Amino acid sequence: MTELTAPTLVGHPFLRGMLPGQLDTLAAAASDVTFPPRYRMFEEGGFARKFWLIQSGHVELDLHVPGRGRVIIDTVGIGELLGLSWLFPPYQWEFGAVCVTPVRAFEFDAPAVRALCAADPAFGAEFRGRLLRVLARRLQSTRGRLIARCMQGLDSGV
Repeated sequence: MTELTAPTLVGHPFLRGMLPGQLDTLAAAASDVTFPPRYRMFEEGGFARKFWLIQSGHVELDLHVPGRGRVIIDTVGIGELLGLSWLFPPYQWEFGAVCVTPVRAFEFDAPAVRALCAADPAFGAEFRGRLLRVLARRLQSTRGRLIARCMQGLDSGV
């Protein structure tokens, strides 16, 4: 794990355009980490105390389905944010996550970032706006997948 600086963070798509002072603030809660393939980053129901900005590699999100085991529901990769459950109490992971490939990421201490957002309203508004855009994109993506599945069902007469 390596401590980060604002110039290191500036290149990540999630953080592009953020003010240097805001990046300095965020860097205080971040480190550079790597994970091997098949490493389970978190488990559904566990305490969400971290989140990541993926620099390289891919992570599968999965969900335990009774009678079927783990079902892959999405993939998060380069340039994306992994982990949103740290935003909302009770701060529990809604899904599990496992590395498909080696993963390099910026890892953030979620309670520290929540405290930074509370202490600096301008930083908090900027950061939350970025998170909301991620949530909106993921909802749209999920909607598209659901529509595609429904259309497949109609085409097959199901």
